[in-house]
Amino acid sequence: MYSKRKIVHIDMDAFFASIEQKDTPAFQGKPLIVGGRPESRGVVAACSYEARRFGIHSAMPCSQAIRLCPQAIFTKPRMDRYREISTQLMAIFRRFTPLVEPLSLDEAFLDVTTNNQNHPSATILAQRIRSEIFEELHLTASAGVSFNKFLAKVASDFKKPNGLTTIPPEKAVDFLSVLPIRRFFGVGKVTEKKMLRLGIKTGHDLRRMDKETLVCHFGKTGLFLYDIVRGIDNRPVEPTRERKSIGSETTLCCDTNDKNEIHTILSHLAEQIEYSLKKKQTGGYTLTLKVRYHDFTTITRSQTVQAPIYSSAGILSLVPGLLATTRVGAAKVRLLGLSISKLTGNKRIPRQLVLPFMQQGSL
Repeated sequence: MYSKRKIVHIDMDAFFASIEQKDTPAFQGKPLIVGGRPESRGVVAACSYEARRFGIHSAMPCSQAIRLCPQAIFTKPRMDRYREISTQLMAIFRRFTPLVEPLSLDEAFLDVTTNNQNHPSATILAQRIRSEIFEELHLTASAGVSFNKFLAKVASDFKKPNGLTTIPPEKAVDFLSVLPIRRFFGVGKVTEKKMLRLGIKTGHDLRRMDKETLVCHFGKTGLFLYDIVRGIDNRPVEPTRERKSIGSETTLCCDTNDKNEIHTILSHLAEQIEYSLKKKQTGGYTLTLKVRYHDFTTITRSQTVQAPIYSSAGILSLVPGLLATTRVGAAKVRLLGLSISKLTGNKRIPRQLVLPFMQQGSL
């Protein structure tokens, strides 16, 4: 019934915060928050396990974090440093297998069914990977081992931090039966509430639901859940994952409904996106505007065009139309974001240039 694949999911422990603690010994063992200043409108990008004991978590307003832990240390993110360490991390993974699928800077799936070390045990390989990470990067990682991606990812979170969990085929059903429904991939807060109303609290409860009922209530997600609670997940480990969007967003220092200020901010975001598009040698067909109002209500508005967008000018030409469908100007705003999706790939699509003989009135 189950595949014979051997999948490892590696997830670094408090990656950003751990790097800061490694680089600055004075931060070690202290509640550390990577993000904005406590008096700012910024949010927590990451935090150490010492900070998590106070209930602090990522995306929490820094002003709230300092109230929970007045002795917390705040430091700004250093993305270049995190990318540098991530590059070294991925190099370690590729010593073991070419089938590495990065999910972010600090986690990845590895298919070690066949591997560079010709070792039959995925669990032993996962332990070796963790050991090399610690020896070379002086950071800890948690690992999950199983026969599919879903179970490997769930397993890596089971004994965090610095843990290793293996779920073999014969134990998959028992493991999934007692798993709280919120731990299932694809189940967010809204879906969890809906499931609880249906009496679905664990994998055991989910397994009792027939496919038609799940699809009726949850659409395509219902089909996915029907399979994974039975240990079925045939998604391959994909070494080359295409980036699906390029974007930038910012939390404002003060709420504003000043349209001129908002336009200035969006112009700056558009310039950042243009830089990223040029760096990736790509463009995109869909522009999305993200707005978070003063009451934390968040909305998005999108527009898809026929010719790909490559520049800040192209982005800004669409922004007024998107803004017109929001309450910007009437309601105060605390966050703005722009992103380009439906990317063209790493080759610019040829565009027709306007030539002198193509002016109005010409054939």
